[in-house]
Amino acid sequence: METSELLVKLRKKIDLVDFEIIKLINQRMEHSLRTRRLKQNILDPDREQEVMTAIRRHSRGLIKPEFSSRLFNEIISESKRLQGQHLKLVGFQGEHGAYGEVAIRNIDPALVPIPCPEFVDVFDEVLNGQLDYGLVPVENSLEGAVTQVNDLLVEADVSKIRIVGEIRITIRHCLLALPGADPCEIKVVYSHPQALAQCRQFLHGRRLEPRPYYDTAGAAMMLSNERPRTAAAIASKLCAELYNLQVLFENIEDNKLNTTRFLLLSKEENKEAGNKCSIIFSTEHKAGSLFAVLKLFSDAGLNLTRIESRPIRNDPGKYAFLLDFLGSSRDQKVIDTIEKVKKETVVFKFLGCYQEALLPSSAGDF
Repeated sequence: METSELLVKLRKKIDLVDFEIIKLINQRMEHSLRTRRLKQNILDPDREQEVMTAIRRHSRGLIKPEFSSRLFNEIISESKRLQGQHLKLVGFQGEHGAYGEVAIRNIDPALVPIPCPEFVDVFDEVLNGQLDYGLVPVENSLEGAVTQVNDLLVEADVSKIRIVGEIRITIRHCLLALPGADPCEIKVVYSHPQALAQCRQFLHGRRLEPRPYYDTAGAAMMLSNERPRTAAAIASKLCAELYNLQVLFENIEDNKLNTTRFLLLSKEENKEAGNKCSIIFSTEHKAGSLFAVLKLFSDAGLNLTRIESRPIRNDPGKYAFLLDFLGSSRDQKVIDTIEKVKKETVVFKFLGCYQEALLPSSAGDF
């Protein structure tokens, strides 16, 4: 190998290491922000000394303790600065780069997205105060209701968690590969089964083998870590930025009208006036009971935007209904209708009043 080729190869390795260092520092800052919720003060000299002692002890080879001390003094200083800003943490299900994170960035770039393994973790972390908000998908225009999230809403204690907002985003899938990859060499594509199904025509037309993975962003992360040369991933454009990947093709989904609606959850009541309400109720198991409830909304001239039914898991044979309607909880007509609904139901939960999301935001905007 010529000297110039070796130099290029080594520099690429250095670039990869640099990228991993930055990514890990970001992760450390996220954990640091979460620890702030568990302690009274930002300053913790004993903990800082513990960290610095461990760093000096692990400084081996070319890394001298003095260098490590200078480096981590800066990292700890930045960590304390971020803790002092009282940033708002928002949980989403999946790895960084998931469409939940894309939605959070569309709501407010100042929010800090925090990945959670499962939907239930998003609910739990909001309830225990580790997160200010949680963002969960409730329905998709192609796949329908997200049943796990709807079941968690049915089971949630609404005295402790409320819906305070929503956002709709248009799902734009991209084919991602390693930097410098030749599209002609790509043979297999990893992604969540739904994403693979939503890009079936694209994959078939290029004779690419679809391989299911647990998460779209997880597939992108795997590609970045394991670096298979003949593989690609279907994920958001944000994943290309976060995992240092190349966008081979954009907007590869078969249906361009693929949208997902996300709900913003909080322990606090929504202080702003909304124009859309969500409730959950169950009725007696007899003919006409559901009709009687729906008629109350019709008589009041309140427009229903969604109604879903879910089995009540701890009460077999009975169902809960999730219903969204347009109107403000401060409007007397809505207040009166809700009081009438309560009398017609055996279980009633008011999930929250919030501002309706009118136009979908593109998942490519971040």
